[in-house]
Amino acid sequence: MANLKEIRNRIVSVSSTMQITSAMKMVSAAKLKRAQSAITAMRPYAERLRGLIKNLSSVDLKNPFTQTRPIRKVLLIAITSNRGLCGAFNANIIKNTLSQAQNEYADVTVEVITIGKKGGDILTKSLDVKAQHNELLDSSAYKETSVLAQQIMDDFADGQYDKVVLLYNQFQNAATQLVNIENYLPIDYQEVAEAQTGEYIYEPNQQEIVSELLPKSLKIQLYKAIKDSLAGEHGARMTAMHKATDNATELRDQLKLTYNKARQAAITNEILEIVGGAEALKS
Repeated sequence: MANLKEIRNRIVSVSSTMQITSAMKMVSAAKLKRAQSAITAMRPYAERLRGLIKNLSSVDLKNPFTQTRPIRKVLLIAITSNRGLCGAFNANIIKNTLSQAQNEYADVTVEVITIGKKGGDILTKSLDVKAQHNELLDSSAYKETSVLAQQIMDDFADGQYDKVVLLYNQFQNAATQLVNIENYLPIDYQEVAEAQTGEYIYEPNQQEIVSELLPKSLKIQLYKAIKDSLAGEHGARMTAMHKATDNATELRDQLKLTYNKARQAAITNEILEIVGGAEALKS
């Protein structure tokens, strides 16, 4: 059994760790509230915009972002986080990105764009990472995100990529984040669009409206994915720190119990030695 000083040092160490995890949990909870409000307010707008384009795309419209072609080169956009201590949040995206590159698209050329330092550091070792845009998570501004989205759209329109796939954690609640794998480009609204009932007169014409809205929809889609991932990150970190705090509390209580037992045993031994010495003196 460890001596009393070692146990006492471990109790102090675990208590310090518990204070850190508890503080991180409270910080993540505060950030989660803001991030959750942002993604909750944004989702209806993004979904309504996509629904509008679905209806407008009910006829065959020529647009570079809807053109399908034989897949020879694929771009994967993996969104993770810049910081750790958030459970399996980053590992799930990394695992799915590797699976997509090595299984789903094993026969074609795959390039990766990472948003998040944790994913970039790991994926760089095994995949062709074209660029890392970790700054988008710190600023999370629409302007910077739209610049990246426009660059990806231009590369796709120029034929540099035949397919673009988006991988991120979709926020459900503080304890649940679902890995979402979305086809970013080419856009295929036909598979989900229901036939629109009735006839409408469009001004300007349908082609011009779709050409104007498609780039905006793609920028919003990437921005929403980043916001979703940020909310999921704070939720995952809050949950992980809550579990860590509970585990530290349990370990501290066990160490205190062990310390008290060891201390009592030491006191008992001292009493026995004193009694034994007194008996020896009498004899």
